[in-house]
Amino acid sequence: MEKYSPSEIEKKWQKKWEEEQAYKTEMDAERPKYYALEMFPYPSGNLHMGHVRNYSIGDVMARYKTMEGFNVLHPMGFDSFGMPAENAAIKHGVRPGDWTYSNIDNMIRQQKEMGLSYDWDRKAITCSPDYYKWTQWFFELLYKRGLAYKKEASVNWCDTCGTVLANEQVIDGKCWRCDNEVHKKDLSQWFLKITDYADRLLKDLDKLPGWPERVKTMQNNWIGRSEGLEFDIDVPQLNEKLSVYTTRPDTAYGITFVALAAEHPIIDKILENNPKAEEIKAFCEKARNQSELERTSSESEKEGVFTGVYAVNPFNGNKVELWVTNYVLADYGTGAVMGVPAGDQRDWMFAKKYNLPIIITCQPKGVTLKLEEMDHAYDEKNGELVNSGEFDGMEMHAAMSAIMDKAEKEGFGKRKVNYRLRDWLISRQRYWGAPIPVIHCPHCGEVLVPEEDLPVKLPENVSFEQGAVSPLAQCEEFVNCKCPKCGADAKRETDTMDTFICSSWYFLRYADPHNDKAPFAKDKVNYWAPVDQYIGGIEHAILHLLYSRFFTKVLHDAGLVDFDEPFNNLLTQGMVIKDGSKMSKSKGNVVSPEEIIEKYGADTARLFILFAAPVDRDLEWSDQGVEGSFRFLARVWRILSHFEETIKGAAEGYDAASLTKEEKELRRILHTTIKKVTEDVRDRFMFNTAISSIMELVNAFYAFDGKAVNSGLVKELASALVRMLAPFAPHITEELWHNLGGEGSVHAQKWPSYEESALVQDEVEIVLQINGKVRDKVMIPAGIDRAEMEKVAMELPRAKELTEGKTIVKVICVPKKLVNIVVKG
Repeated sequence: MEKYSPSEIEKKWQKKWEEEQAYKTEMDAERPKYYALEMFPYPSGNLHMGHVRNYSIGDVMARYKTMEGFNVLHPMGFDSFGMPAENAAIKHGVRPGDWTYSNIDNMIRQQKEMGLSYDWDRKAITCSPDYYKWTQWFFELLYKRGLAYKKEASVNWCDTCGTVLANEQVIDGKCWRCDNEVHKKDLSQWFLKITDYADRLLKDLDKLPGWPERVKTMQNNWIGRSEGLEFDIDVPQLNEKLSVYTTRPDTAYGITFVALAAEHPIIDKILENNPKAEEIKAFCEKARNQSELERTSSESEKEGVFTGVYAVNPFNGNKVELWVTNYVLADYGTGAVMGVPAGDQRDWMFAKKYNLPIIITCQPKGVTLKLEEMDHAYDEKNGELVNSGEFDGMEMHAAMSAIMDKAEKEGFGKRKVNYRLRDWLISRQRYWGAPIPVIHCPHCGEVLVPEEDLPVKLPENVSFEQGAVSPLAQCEEFVNCKCPKCGADAKRETDTMDTFICSSWYFLRYADPHNDKAPFAKDKVNYWAPVDQYIGGIEHAILHLLYSRFFTKVLHDAGLVDFDEPFNNLLTQGMVIKDGSKMSKSKGNVVSPEEIIEKYGADTARLFILFAAPVDRDLEWSDQGVEGSFRFLARVWRILSHFEETIKGAAEGYDAASLTKEEKELRRILHTTIKKVTEDVRDRFMFNTAISSIMELVNAFYAFDGKAVNSGLVKELASALVRMLAPFAPHITEELWHNLGGEGSVHAQKWPSYEESALVQDEVEIVLQINGKVRDKVMIPAGIDRAEMEKVAMELPRAKELTEGKTIVKVICVPKKLVNIVVKG
């Protein structure tokens, strides 16, 4: 063989794989299926090392499972709607579609240069009309099933991006995309009723043992199921009732005020003829523009304004003040919260600030709490009730149930389950997204675009000006249309859909990507899906993964699929960091995959990124590590080059009994490596330790460089080595397989298997310790018992020397590991 030249080898095999459509996949009833999928990228234009890691992990699994005999689906696509393309149009005057498709072409080129085993015939591009036709079709399905609706709402608004954000897209009060401040704005918006599925989304997390507990916990907390009491509080001055929700009904006798959200509808009535109207309005405006994090954090300042209006506690008849506060949210519970300062820290802080009464209603058993001695609320989950009428002395949990019974019996309250999860806001006032297929008719109201008229295509004759008005709303040829019901002049909906809609079903389209009659055929989607192994970042734990689960359940209920969870197993890979922080252009610590591939080859890039750290941990970039991975591949190339003629000339099979002692040890290492690599890849995703084992095997092989060795053993080792390395470094192994006389592609070969009998060691090395310190090493027969181990160790010259004249207290034997002689004197 010539010297290892990755650039020549990789281009050669990439071209051949493409010409032969090596990774094209069809349904096959004769083989078990396996669906391996990495989260598809936004086409920003260039791959980064995070992409390389994500795709390399998925490619190892796809190639390994193929060699294990599975019919593997391994597709790729592009999540190609979104604001960056529109921002590029504003900044550079280029059409979003042109910018997007140019980036897609470049990223496909880069992905092919990585040697990824994608079936490119199945690619899904979400901004393509043949894809978003079905995104619109799904919207209409949701609408028909009562799961899509429009309402006036106070929404999260990003001025920089000029659009609405879902709650999940506001992180620490800032836009998830541009990291600028978000504020509230009233708009008529489209929502999906994900809350109808809250219980199932929560309960069915138990169906996902293959998901990280951390991700399931994040979804559990986001859904936020709570059980409590919803009850009415009379407001005689307004002739109204206020509905209040609490998870702590045991504290109901301690209500001293009611806290209203700044958005609560009763405030309009409070303002009527109220001398404090201007003060209240100003406070409401201020509170509405605070981020949700600011308003709900236990650390932030609790502020409010007394309305001058009183309510009546239905449990004891006490008159309590109505306050508008900044720490109650309109969209959780009822938007009105009972203020119980003695049992809730937020209420305690608020009451202390505004000098409101505090009534102790719960205290530890056997302890009498005194307000003058307290500096915070007693919010422990145990205690007995006081100052609570007929419930005094009752244990708090028993009291919760009894107090809810009272409210239900007397007709002013009822038990209720609440969720932190809100309905999914999908409206976006942007151009580059899937248009919502609704027509607004002055006579018929909301009318769905007929299915035969889908897709509603984005017009190209639009103007991009930075600001809050959607380009679609300014495009008369798009907006003006006829009502499909009555034929009257009508207006199209000008909002587009949140891009997370597109990514909530893309994994199903891969099963049948060219279908123009349906989003997918049922037999095909049920053959391939659900996804067997999904791979992506932990940052998608709530947004994408929760939405995909919701979509799948809706499609299951509609009879379109036979499963109700989209991803059987989930792997969340760690980030790639450099100099202690995540790679980013602003920090100047970005390493380009193209530079690494050009200098060392794609196999080196893949091998390093899989070897440098466990896949679920953050990976610290190391130039030395990359060079080390390249040197290892070169060593593999050299040792197999050295034995090339031996391998080609060797017969199949050999007599293991005839091997020398050294050859038997090499054979044992080979079969131990096959076992370890198989288990690390198949069961644990421990690619770093699998690669380490392969490296140790190569080191053992090098001990025979220049020595006579059984040709059958060399052939067996070379074949297994190349096949085990193939999922990690696909190009060099394809070339080596071909050069060593292998037939077909190495990636179509059967994964190597190990022989149990070959794993048995004839001899093992044990350590001699004196008082826990290593003093010598010795080879002993593998099967001897403790007594024999002790005898061998005691006969060692070093043991005799160090124990002479001393008292042996005890001898500790660890089979196949060590003998520790404990002495004194």
